[in-house]
Amino acid sequence: MRVPSIDKPALALLIVGALFLAARAWLHDHPQHDPWAPLDLRHPPGWATQKKIAGLRGNPAECRAVLERSAVEFSVLDPAGEGECLREDRTVMTGLPLVPDRPPVTCAVGAALELWLVREVQPAAEELLGSPVERIEHFGAYSCRRLYGRGTGRWSEHATGNALDVGAFVLADGRRISVLGDWGGEDEQDDEAAFLHRVRDGACGIFGTVLSPDYNEAHRDHLHLDQASRGWGGFCR
Repeated sequence: MRVPSIDKPALALLIVGALFLAARAWLHDHPQHDPWAPLDLRHPPGWATQKKIAGLRGNPAECRAVLERSAVEFSVLDPAGEGECLREDRTVMTGLPLVPDRPPVTCAVGAALELWLVREVQPAAEELLGSPVERIEHFGAYSCRRLYGRGTGRWSEHATGNALDVGAFVLADGRRISVLGDWGGEDEQDDEAAFLHRVRDGACGIFGTVLSPDYNEAHRDHLHLDQASRGWGGFCR
């Protein structure tokens, strides 16, 4: 009995089609890895998350749609300022535990803060310190100035509220972990230092720029987090 020959091109097409359908089904079940799926901050981080977060920079309308889709609490203030310090995007993250206040920031910063807290800060606090973070102390978001307060040169991301400086974390058990007092140098010598290094590293995949005491003396007491457009990779130190 003669066995019919196999049409190799047709077989290859069938295999490719089956793989394509399998990949589509897998991405449907794992939207955090799907670059075309709408961003939802409640999804676990995936291959496409950083690119999607970066895509919110300079697009407040899309960013606010993401916050609404993700059931994140926020409010929007009218534009303020002028010139280099014009803040057209003033978004207040009303559900974040920021103290002494919840400052207006760009929506892209706000979305990144929400993701950072839920996906990086709280898990690190529970694992390394045994208590969740209850409050995040900050030094402010808006400051109409150039970099380092110089009279010339580039304007700071703080000039438009596109940055936040985080100084400390207060845990539910009352402990206070400060960047100034607990960073611990290049080596993570204790749990508090390990926590701070972990949350810095976690921020690097979410924000456009992350600066810490490892960067320079000017950042010895805080983590600078901003959403400047620096491509998908950003700058982290």
